[in-house]
Amino acid sequence: MLAMDYKLTGDFILLETNHFKPEIGIILGTGLGGLVKEIEIAFELSYDKIPNFPLSTVESHSGKLIFGMLSGKKVVAMQGRFHFYEGYSMEEVVFPVRVFKYLGISKLFISNACGALNPSFKAGSIMAISDHINLLPSNPLIGKNDYELGVRFPDMSNAYNKNLISLAQSTAEKFGIHLLKGVYVAVSGPNLETSAEYKFLRIIGGDVVGMSTVPEVIAAAHCSLEVFAISVITDEGYHIPLESVSVEQVIKVAMETEPKMTKLIVEMIREV
Repeated sequence: MLAMDYKLTGDFILLETNHFKPEIGIILGTGLGGLVKEIEIAFELSYDKIPNFPLSTVESHSGKLIFGMLSGKKVVAMQGRFHFYEGYSMEEVVFPVRVFKYLGISKLFISNACGALNPSFKAGSIMAISDHINLLPSNPLIGKNDYELGVRFPDMSNAYNKNLISLAQSTAEKFGIHLLKGVYVAVSGPNLETSAEYKFLRIIGGDVVGMSTVPEVIAAAHCSLEVFAISVITDEGYHIPLESVSVEQVIKVAMETEPKMTKLIVEMIREV
């Protein structure tokens, strides 16, 4: 856990951005990079120019850090995230979260695209994550602990900040946005699930399933960041027989649903 020097990376970023100090970090998921259009951009840094930063290899992930103002707050947005299935270690996947903490953020907003397990959840809906089930084969906290970041055994009872979820619910109601709330199951991917796997994941308590977010949330909880995570539901895994899904379909639904998610996050950031 101590191998990657997030301080070195953070110091480089501070120099490149004239010591821009973000209050809020944002991680944008598959097909959900459009929120960047709402940011008054002060600085952009390509991942390939940043020391220690991995490079995103996934379709629809741009690979830039965006610094600027959103709803009157200083933000840094990660336009394109890293996934365990790309071959990165868990340390690499969550490295940006630790850099963001070093830069000074106190809150982290995360978005993802996911598949529905709950038969009452439909494609094109958005869901605030209230809890998760981690079925990934590793954990970003394995290894020697960095006590400058957090304790050896961090508590996860409020990993998804309850106050931010309440704010999301009231904001969604204010703007007439239908917001679901539920449990996200994280799996490694990159293949989508079989019909039996969807059924199993529903039985163990999942409402949606995806291949990201949970490592970043664990790292964020470890370094005492307040987290709000939102899922855009792009497909439905509860149909029998199971309907086939392509990456193109996932991206299409995510982009069609994005305006609702963007509106919600923009207004939430205005209120926090």
